[in-house]
Amino acid sequence: MRLNPASLVLRLGRAVRGHRLLAVAPAVLAAFGVAVAASSAARPDVERTAEGIARLTGGDWTQAGLLAVSSRMDAAQIALAARFDPNAPRPTPLGLTPGWESLRLAGKPGFELGASGRDAQRLNAAMPAAIGALRPARPFAFTPASAADRNRALRCLTQGIYYEAALESTEGQEAVAQVILNRVRDPNYPNTICGVVFEGAERVTGCQFSFTCDGSLAQQPVAWAWDRARIVAERALAGHVATEVGTATHYHADYVHPWWAPTLGKITQIGAHIFYRWKGLAGETAAFQQRYSGHEPIIDEARFARPRLRSPELQLALDVGASDAEVLADGGMNLRTVEIDGRTRVVGVASLGGRRPPSPEQIAEINARLAAFEAPAPAQPVIPPPPGVVTMDVEEVGRPAS
Repeated sequence: MRLNPASLVLRLGRAVRGHRLLAVAPAVLAAFGVAVAASSAARPDVERTAEGIARLTGGDWTQAGLLAVSSRMDAAQIALAARFDPNAPRPTPLGLTPGWESLRLAGKPGFELGASGRDAQRLNAAMPAAIGALRPARPFAFTPASAADRNRALRCLTQGIYYEAALESTEGQEAVAQVILNRVRDPNYPNTICGVVFEGAERVTGCQFSFTCDGSLAQQPVAWAWDRARIVAERALAGHVATEVGTATHYHADYVHPWWAPTLGKITQIGAHIFYRWKGLAGETAAFQQRYSGHEPIIDEARFARPRLRSPELQLALDVGASDAEVLADGGMNLRTVEIDGRTRVVGVASLGGRRPPSPEQIAEINARLAAFEAPAPAQPVIPPPPGVVTMDVEEVGRPAS
């Protein structure tokens, strides 16, 4: 039976959808065109090539069949095939386990610096949301073991909303609350709200939420903003779902572009935050099966109120934009005019949102290092030549006359 080339390509595409191996097709046609060109029948080249590939693979159009084809191609042919794949901006090496480029579920994105400022904003804008990335999230089943556990959970969730999204819209704050509650139900994270919010806070750079290790907790919250965050937290614990982000488990500000962003599925942007979910089955609604413990840990806020980042420069680079860092380094207050719930308010980064400005001692230390760096190098002493050595002037050849 003669195999139709059109049906061959269609079956090939269906078999490997999601693996990006369809890019092999152009190079496959080129690699085996010569091998089947000796056929005596006067038929189109593409049809003879299709039959040659069918004989080679035995009709197996799974990944194993494609690997049988690609194993006879040299590196140049494979690179050429990947180059013409419209869905892959970079060549994809073959022969690797599917999903190798994705972040492992055991990996916890941390403070590794990526692009920042306007460069990060351009990168974030150029990376579109993944098609079909949004998955619905179920209402959170909040079953605290005691009244004290309820109060601790409400406080931790309110802190996460306040310190991470105090200047965001109500929708933006609800999205942050959704991420925290999604992590509670994700088997890759703790099964309590305080455990998720303060995860890694005991380490220098391992905290999942920066306010738990950058000294933000030492700042007295602004009353009206804290009350607003608490209302959002109470609604989330009562079962409200932020449908715009669904099963999102990660987010970052739009003025940074962390290394892990391309490894996750981008969902949407709300305000200054961009939200992501795990790729594959780990980001599906059914994957969030971990039960809430109900026993919230007791958090030593006095301990976590002390900054534990490695340097003020790292903290500023992570938490504020370049212009904000300059203002804070000068000891000033970065005031902003924002509109929240129809009311215009003037707020400052140092007091609202928990961002800690550097102390006068830290500023003096930074300025001293800058002065030492900018100081001219000391003149080198003139060393006389050894006895018996005659010095000669160097004549520059070809230098234009001044």
